[in-house]
Amino acid sequence: MKPQKLPLEGQLCFSLYAASMAVNRTYKPMLDAFGLTYPQYLVLSALWEQDGLAVSAIADRLSLESSTITPLVKRLEAAGFLTRERNPMDERQVIVSLTAKGRALDQKTACLTQTLLERSGLTPEKLTKLNGQVRKLRDALSGT
Repeated sequence: MKPQKLPLEGQLCFSLYAASMAVNRTYKPMLDAFGLTYPQYLVLSALWEQDGLAVSAIADRLSLESSTITPLVKRLEAAGFLTRERNPMDERQVIVSLTAKGRALDQKTACLTQTLLERSGLTPEKLTKLNGQVRKLRDALSGT
């Protein structure tokens, strides 16, 4: 049996892409008010979970390349949200740490989740379940 080509709306890849774009559009005005881009927000989110990470560890956490993280970290440092230091044990490693300004932003960005919940019409439980399903899909496709 020949596989049938699905219309765009029936393709999971398009639905995930469009949903991701819609989330980004929802977050953008709030992130703009904080002087952040979405990728910068993700870097800060990784550091809010665990401060003092190497650039390579942030890249791994976000499934990105270190070369993608470095310019984001430099801009966040210039804005006063974090600092960069060479690891004295391994000069090749750059350790990224939050400043007080960067730590304070953690609580201020809680409005992003609240806005997403309100606009989605989903309960926290349903949104958590959906997130779990998407993560399972991601893990299966990436072989983890």
